Order: sequence, then structure tokens, then C-alpha cells
Amino acid sequence: MTQKRLIKIKVIIADDHAIVREGLKQILADTSDIAVTADASSGCDAIRLIRDGNCDVMLLDISMPDRSGIEVLKQVKKEFPKLAVLMLSMHREDQYAIRALKAGAAGYLNKQSAPAELVIAIRQVAAGRKYISAALAQELANHLGDDHEQPLHATLSDREYQTMTMIASGKTVGDIAQDLMLSVKTISMYRARVLQKMKLRHNAELTHYAIKNHLVD
Repeated sequence: MTQKRLIKIKVIIADDHAIVREGLKQILADTSDIAVTADASSGCDAIRLIRDGNCDVMLLDISMPDRSGIEVLKQVKKEFPKLAVLMLSMHREDQYAIRALKAGAAGYLNKQSAPAELVIAIRQVAAGRKYISAALAQELANHLGDDHEQPLHATLSDREYQTMTMIASGKTVGDIAQDLMLSVKTISMYRARVLQKMKLRHNAELTHYAIKNHLVD
């Protein structure tokens, strides 16, 4: 009698840090039902790998060097709507999780989560279900029934929101342009839009708003 072959969940990892990618590979190497088939260090490479096929779940860092993880997510879901994308981030879950889920992510996981939680999350999204941590579920539950207007930062685009949090973290326009591989002119435009939409006058007010609303650590 032949033993039934175990069908593995095929995973692609997209993160710009080689150490993170290798760490994730090591964690998943210890599982019997998950196999890493490829990895990418940029958003463009990630999209190319997805187009090549051979993937059930994509682990996608929200902070990629060439395109934001949210932008990559939207492109991937546009081309492959059934693909499960699990977002990874160093940012607190209440900062980006809702945006990621609205953009089509199957789940959101902080990089500081335990390895066992990563494995559970991959299995869950591969089975067609959503994954959010217990902490995020509690955060969402706490706001159910809140009757208040949408906060100003919720009106920002994903790139504008990213620019705002980076400015609030102390980065200059030049720093942000270098990190995101965009021109200073482009980042200055995002900054101007943020100030206009949020009715703020300068970086100091922007930073105060971000800290007050727990948008930065």
C-alpha cells in the first residue's frame, strides 16, 4: 500500500531584508506541509514571481523599497484575485492592518509574532480564511459601535499615509525619498497633500497629530 503524498502549501516570500527572508525560510523549513518556492527583495520581483506561478500564499512586507507593499498587494490581487496574501510588518497592527485588509490581504501579521503564529496564519489563509491576531481582533471589537466621524488620516492615500508616518518618525523629505526610491519632488507633493487634507500647517503639527492618534511608536 502506497503512502499518500502530502500536498504542501507553496509560499513566496517578499521582503527587502535578506536576514528576514532567511529567517522566515528557516521557520517554515521545520514544517511538513509548507514549502518556500521563491523569494524576492523588491515589489517588482515579487510580482514577476507571482506571474511565474507555483504559489499558494505570498508573504509580503508592507515596506518594500521600490513600491509600497500595499501597492504590490493591489496589483497582485488585480491579476490574481484568489491568491492569499499575508502582509508582514514591523508596524503595529492598528497602523496598517485595516488598510491592508481593505486592499485585499488575507491577513496581517507583525514580524515580532511568534514563529508558531506565522505557521498558523499561513495555513489559515491557504485554506481560504482570513487571519488577524487576537490583539487586532480585540482592537477591532473595541471600536464596534463607536459613533464618530472618520479620522482625518483615514482620508489619505496609502502613499500619503506612509509619508505622514515617516515624517512623524523624524525622517526628512530627502530621507523618505531615498528610502522609497522616489524623487524629493514627489515626496514633497505627498507631504503637501497630507497637510492640506488634514488641515495642518507644518511638520510639527503633523507629528503631534500622529503621536496623539498613536500612528507612530
